[in-house]
Parts: sequence; structure tokens; C-alpha cells
Amino acid sequence: MPRILLTRRWPDAAMERMAALGNVTLSAEDQPMSPQELAEAFACHDVVCPTVSDRIDAGIIEAGKGCVQLIANFGVGTDHIDLTAARALGIAVTNTPGVLTDATAEIAITLMLMTARRAGEGERELRAGQWSGWRPTHLLGTGLRGKTLGIVGFGRIGQRVAEMAHHGLGMTILQHGRSERGAPGVPARYCAELSEMLPLCDVLSLHAPGGRERSLISAGELALLPRHAILINTARGDVLDEDALADVLEVGRLAGAGLDVYRGEPHVSPRLLAAPNTVLLPHLGSATLETRTAMGMQVVENVTAFLSGQALPDRVA
Repeated sequence: MPRILLTRRWPDAAMERMAALGNVTLSAEDQPMSPQELAEAFACHDVVCPTVSDRIDAGIIEAGKGCVQLIANFGVGTDHIDLTAARALGIAVTNTPGVLTDATAEIAITLMLMTARRAGEGERELRAGQWSGWRPTHLLGTGLRGKTLGIVGFGRIGQRVAEMAHHGLGMTILQHGRSERGAPGVPARYCAELSEMLPLCDVLSLHAPGGRERSLISAGELALLPRHAILINTARGDVLDEDALADVLEVGRLAGAGLDVYRGEPHVSPRLLAAPNTVLLPHLGSATLETRTAMGMQVVENVTAFLSGQALPDRVA
């Protein structure tokens, strides 16, 4: 029987399906595995199923030489996996695209609404016992209907956000990416240069892939946004320079920010935590039972195909 490692606990239905494929090892306490624990696991498993919270570097992959044959990632992004090292050892890598599109787009819209309407500030005020009652000028936010949404990265999730924002909230859509793409039924103007789009945004939503040495949105880009704009990041932490964001938030150069991802997860910048005009979520993008179960089932499909010698449905390396 193949030896299969799940680095974190999955929804029960998906784990049960995986258990039928081989001898499955689980992280007993559902805590992140250390680099040493991961290396030891790579040395004695045929298939490893990591998550975005596992840093699978070249050293860990080298520890699996002659043993691990497949890294079946639970998630879309693979910037936490050294794909070059995996290819060098002939280890296949798969991911789970498509199934988390709606859930992540919903979180982006949630953050837009919460930040624009200052819902995070209001919720914190109420829980702290500081709310003195309704008054006409209390926590005045801004509506989104008729406002301009700029989307960086117009893949599946970016397109779904555009659809929700345009048809649901009446927003005008601008989009920037490596190439021009269209979203069916959504009028979206393509901006070839990011510098062209940023000054026009009331809301900027990031959906570009991670794995970057230099942040896509840093001090120079933030300076191009209008002072009333809000920034949303549900992509990857390294897409955004968090220190530069804290700088503009602290001086009121940006109206607010809604974040679901961070560069050093689970660490979150104390400056962002202290900023009153932020809404901060603990990486909930795909966190619905339906979506996380579907992600697990997609991993199962890739492992099943691998064990039966068939082409991998979602191969990335």
C-alpha cells in the first residue's frame, strides 16, 4: 500500500476518501510540521499532501529522494514548494485549481464591504463597550455602487470578483495583468500599465500569483492610489509590501485596507494590527466546508490518477 502523508487535518469526507487509497499518516495535533519533521516525513512516504502553510524547500525535497514520487498540494498556489528541486528529482507536483474560486471571491467582496463601511471599526467599538448609540455622523463609510474597482490579476478569482462587483454592487471594472483577458458578461477595461490603472481606483483588489522577491504593490504603487481608495489583498502576502502599506495608513494617505493573507503567516505586522482602518482576516479565502472538502477531493483525484498510472489532472511540475 502506498504511504501517504497529510500535513494537516482535512474535512472528514475527504480524509475518508484518501484513507481508502493507502496507509495515511496524519499530523496528530493538526499543528504545522517543523522543517525537520517534514524532511523525516519525505524520507518515508510515497505521496506527500502539503498545504500553503508548509514550506517545502530544496532540502526537504532532497530528503525524499528515492521515496516521494508525488507532492499533491492542498491548494492552488505552489510558491511554497521548490518546483525546480522537485523537477530535478522527477517528483510530480499537483494543485487544486478551480474549486476555490467562488469562496475566495466572496472573501474579497466581504473585505471590500467591511472596509468601505468601516464594519471592523464598528464591531470592535461595540465589543469594547464604547458604542454610545446611533448618531448621524457616526463611522461614516462610503458606498460602492458606481465606484471603480481595479483588479490586479484577472484569472478565475479576479474574473469572479469582477462579476460579483459589477452585477451585484454596480461597480465599474478595470483590470491589469500579464495579458488582456475578458470575463464573460462583465465589461472590464484592460490597463496594460499598472501606473495607468492605480490613479483611477476607488478600490484595488489583488489577485496576482505569489512567489515574488519584490512586492508587486509597494510604496511607489501605493502613492499612485487616490487618498480615498481602499486596498484588498486575498492573493498572497508577498504581493504587497506591508511596511509601505502601514506607512500610508498611519498618515491617512489611504482610506483603509482589507487583508486575508500576510507575508509571514501566521505572524501579522503589529503596525497593521494597530491601524484602526484595517480589516484583518486569518486566511479564510477558501474556508467553507464545501470548498475545503472539494479541495481534498481534488487532491484525491490527483493521487488516484498517479497510483493508477494515468495522466495527472492538475499537474504543475
